[in-house]
Amino acid sequence: MIRLILVDDHPVVRHGLRGMLEAEPDLTVVGEAASGPGGVALAAGLRPDIVLMDLRMPGGDGVEATARIHATVPGVRVLVLTTYESDRDILRAIEAGAGGYLLKDASPAELAAAVRAAARGETVLAPSVASTLVRQVRGPAPPALSAREAQVLGLVAQGLTNADIGRALFITEATVKTHLLRAFAKLEVADRTAAVTRAMGLGLI
Repeated sequence: MIRLILVDDHPVVRHGLRGMLEAEPDLTVVGEAASGPGGVALAAGLRPDIVLMDLRMPGGDGVEATARIHATVPGVRVLVLTTYESDRDILRAIEAGAGGYLLKDASPAELAAAVRAAARGETVLAPSVASTLVRQVRGPAPPALSAREAQVLGLVAQGLTNADIGRALFITEATVKTHLLRAFAKLEVADRTAAVTRAMGLGLI
């Protein structure tokens, strides 16, 4: 019997998943949590075979919870089950140690098969997710911002002006502009908004 816990902030989703999974003779749901921290605690206490983890939940990010389970509860495999399939979400989840990445439009049969495959130690990816990862591997490496450039862009993303950033980092406004211009060149953009958008899309800030 494959033992699972469900981590999702929507009770209706958890109820539906439980019904689908427990219709299978070899699958049983042993616990549910509504947040990332709750899922970590439940995984540590129940030691299931599989955790089905949503990504975006109030009170705790699913990626952070995945990383904590991967690091602290050996033998428990995390499968991300979400509606989100952005490049950044996928890469963050896989880097955190997720053993698979599925989308909530999967059929009951697909979900059950994925759970069984994960329990056997296989990596399970929705087809669109696999395509994204292949594209990332084959594509050019993202530009490398220096630590200071990333820091400056992060402050721009918070709405700070160049003068504000200079005061916060104890550097001159001219130095702030220099860091921004270098970041613009690396990111191949022409303005602050585009720089922040691209850097966030690439997971650089």
